[in-house]
Amino acid sequence: MVRQVRTWAGVVAGLAGVVWASWACAGTPVVLKAETLDDDGMVTLGELFDGAGEASSVPVAAKPGRSVVLNAAAVQSLARRSGLDWANAQGVRLIAVRSGEAASAAPAAVSRANVEVLTYARSLSAGEIVAPEDLVWAKVAAAPADAPSDAERVIGLAAKRPLRAGAAVSARDVSAPQVIKKGEMVLVTYADGQITLTLQAKAVGSAAAGETFNVQNPSSNKVLQALATGPGEALVGPAAVQLRARSFASR
Repeated sequence: MVRQVRTWAGVVAGLAGVVWASWACAGTPVVLKAETLDDDGMVTLGELFDGAGEASSVPVAAKPGRSVVLNAAAVQSLARRSGLDWANAQGVRLIAVRSGEAASAAPAAVSRANVEVLTYARSLSAGEIVAPEDLVWAKVAAAPADAPSDAERVIGLAAKRPLRAGAAVSARDVSAPQVIKKGEMVLVTYADGQITLTLQAKAVGSAAAGETFNVQNPSSNKVLQALATGPGEALVGPAAVQLRARSFASR
């Protein structure tokens, strides 16, 4: 019985090792973007999926108007033929693609004369972390519709683009700071119960903690989707799926 238990444990560990060693053999894993936008009238795989890589320019459908609705199954099939693997775990049936210009104009400035809002006390470069002393309350003639009412919602986040001193703060200005930078080597851990395997891989994209991104095995050049867990660290496998599920549930 002891020998059987040891043999079974060896089989399980061996299978995990095979899966780990042959990652992404079915195609590069991709994730459907939270907001699918197009500006030039031709929807591409890169506009639908994060991590599309070389397949980003593959055309999917024309968008003659301000929006178009795509069949998710047809998109999934095209993505597979282009070397991408979209699992569609959420069971999406239709994908709506809008014009980027219309989307960016949605949270436009709302005219509110002499309203007091948070403004930037100094100019910030893209990637800089917003500190408490970088914010000051001031009266402006017009404030963004998504202007935060609490400084705590902005402090600790990173500037997505250069921000000018005196400008009203907008939620679109900032995002969670990136802990993974494109091109750097990342310690990737595969975890499934008592089985843990690690290796160094190259980050194909950048990500904040809790975001998914692609990593590439430098030996095989195969790509796998990972979950950023900290500076230079990522998680794959069942443990990553569970962690991401808990993150969604807590929102």
